[in-house]
Amino acid sequence: MVFSVVLLVVFLAGMIAIGIWGMRKTTSLNDFFLGGRSVGPWISAFAYGTTYFSAVLFIGFGGKIGWGYGPGGLWIAFGNAFVGAMLAWFVLGRRTRRMTQNLDAMTMPEFLQERFEGKYLKMFAAIIIFVFLIPYSASVFKGLGHLFEANFGIPYDYALLIMIGITGIYLILGGYFAVTLTDFIQGLIMIVGAISMVAILTVKANETRGARGGDNQAMQGASERYQQFASAIPPEKRPSKLILAALVFMTSFGVWGMPQMVQKFYAVKNESVITKAMIVTTLFSVIIAFAAYYTGALTHIFYDSSTIIKTADGKVAFDAIIPALLTKYLPGALMAVILLLILSASMSTLSSLVLVSASSVAIDLYKGHVEPNMSKERSLLMMRFLSGVFVVLSYFVAKFQFAIIVELMSLSWGAVAGAFMAPFFYGLYWKKATHVAVLIGMFVGMGTSISLYYILGAPNSPLAASIGMIVPFIVIPIVSAFTRPPSEALINRAFANIG
Repeated sequence: MVFSVVLLVVFLAGMIAIGIWGMRKTTSLNDFFLGGRSVGPWISAFAYGTTYFSAVLFIGFGGKIGWGYGPGGLWIAFGNAFVGAMLAWFVLGRRTRRMTQNLDAMTMPEFLQERFEGKYLKMFAAIIIFVFLIPYSASVFKGLGHLFEANFGIPYDYALLIMIGITGIYLILGGYFAVTLTDFIQGLIMIVGAISMVAILTVKANETRGARGGDNQAMQGASERYQQFASAIPPEKRPSKLILAALVFMTSFGVWGMPQMVQKFYAVKNESVITKAMIVTTLFSVIIAFAAYYTGALTHIFYDSSTIIKTADGKVAFDAIIPALLTKYLPGALMAVILLLILSASMSTLSSLVLVSASSVAIDLYKGHVEPNMSKERSLLMMRFLSGVFVVLSYFVAKFQFAIIVELMSLSWGAVAGAFMAPFFYGLYWKKATHVAVLIGMFVGMGTSISLYYILGAPNSPLAASIGMIVPFIVIPIVSAFTRPPSEALINRAFANIG
């Protein structure tokens, strides 16, 4: 416990120091939100990867997928690494950087307004970000609070305040410079922790199943693990393959439309960064996603239907499975690193969410519609102020857990990806997409995802989100065929130096 506390204090002190360093480099709104578009390949790659994977993956989601699907859950890791990371950089990275510079756009709402000449597109997009990403960030705070309470004996409310204070300090002071440097450090911690966790748990699993030495015995051990899964979760009790496919699609393609993810493409130093960042991000994602879902699948080696941890009403306690497994089998020093892994994954995701949420008000709503000629100093001050406000707001949402907020947390990924994925993609690649079509597509995508969530039920929410993401890809071309095309001047400006 003492080692864990010391390591935690050093880590948090380092985050504050980075915030102070970032403040010295931040002199404009562009610096604060995009790091002056000067971020290199390694920093960009780690910023993308650490924002992608939060504590939810290592705690509840990994355990739930691993127990329900066994080794089949690794398909999600494959999709996340090669579609959500590698293909995203390859398909979106270069065009995003060029076109956002052509249009002088810093945010997703600004891009949509400038690309499609829609006066109210920016306002609508900013409202979507505000409504759905604040609850999403609150869910990350909630997970961190419970983590601190369980492992350090710190009461939930105090743990939330600690996270609020540290995240707020380095984000408000240093902006994107601080966020990306902390992401790099946090990413290194995540890699070390993930590899160590997999190695030790694999050894323990082999010991538990009696599979030691030699390739043949290793293969026998893998076969026994699958048989253990098959006996604990017979086919009729497993989630459907359709839902698994929807999970792969939602978590892999969904990031293509998440504002906090595509922001990383805006900020790269130059186009030579993109290929290097793509490779690094892919390797990072393979390690982290594999570690999470592989560990989830290993739960069938250490538990069976009678010993699996359950809630008071007899259901499997997915949030408790992996934490209990790690606490039991990992040595104290490594457990401290794993705790930092989970903390790092959450803080990096949280800081990106808060930064994008604050920009939706400071840049897209206030500067965009209320005070367009706001000075550089005032813009930077407002962005810092609103970052603090959004951190505090996330705290209260996480603390009180209002029923409507819990629903928004569940809906957030599908609603945001449904609203933005198709408009963003068509904006980069299709010159004939119209303002009206994009606006209707955003409504339809978000509305479909939310409606199907309630019609199909929460267990089928990945399917609802996936359909909500796909439908706008059909709607936008149809509506574009019957509405006024964008002006030639706009297309020439947007696609300058783009094939």
